[in-house]
Amino acid sequence: MSDDPTRDLGFARVDLDREARTGDPEVVYGAGKTPEQVVEILRVLHERHPGRAVLATRVSSEAAALTGLELPDAVHDPVARTLTLGPLPEPRGSVLVVAAGTSDLPVATEAAAAIRVHGSAAEVITDVGVAGIHRLMAVRDRLEEADCLVVVAGMEGALPSVVGGLVGVPMIAVPTSVGYGASFGGLAALLAMLNSCAPGVTVVNIDNGYGAGVAAARIARRAR
Repeated sequence: MSDDPTRDLGFARVDLDREARTGDPEVVYGAGKTPEQVVEILRVLHERHPGRAVLATRVSSEAAALTGLELPDAVHDPVARTLTLGPLPEPRGSVLVVAAGTSDLPVATEAAAAIRVHGSAAEVITDVGVAGIHRLMAVRDRLEEADCLVVVAGMEGALPSVVGGLVGVPMIAVPTSVGYGASFGGLAALLAMLNSCAPGVTVVNIDNGYGAGVAAARIARRAR
């Protein structure tokens, strides 16, 4: 195997040295890439990291279908829109992903996939939004048991503020683009989370379940 830290595929320069620098391999962002490009980058990353899972996010159905033919060991999650190839690392620490509603599941499950690939355990609780706050109170004990939380919400984005007022667990808030017109594609939720009066609420960009998952996994790994 070449010691070159990158592999030039013509359409991409794959970072083969990222795990050595950061502890985690490069991840494929599938949006905007052809199915053939997704397959080839995954193949190269898997060859470099055969003992550890590599991840592709925002994968189209066409890319998932071709990957199933070319790399049959890859696991496709159609809700999260992810592909995972190779064995997951032994988990250190635990992250609880809390989603306000079922419509937030694509982002929440993307976060969970990123958490697992990046070395922590992940569990998803859904449909505990503030419109029925008793559902959130029923799982409060589980919130406190986690090493880190990822809280996912669209609409007015109130859930992270409520969770931040209930527990002191490190938390990553994820606004989603779920909502009616005045939610402005997730901007209302983003601004609500950025302006939260609950302490300790850290916010990622709209629909960025992947970024939240990586941050949460790293927090949970260090906690253990």
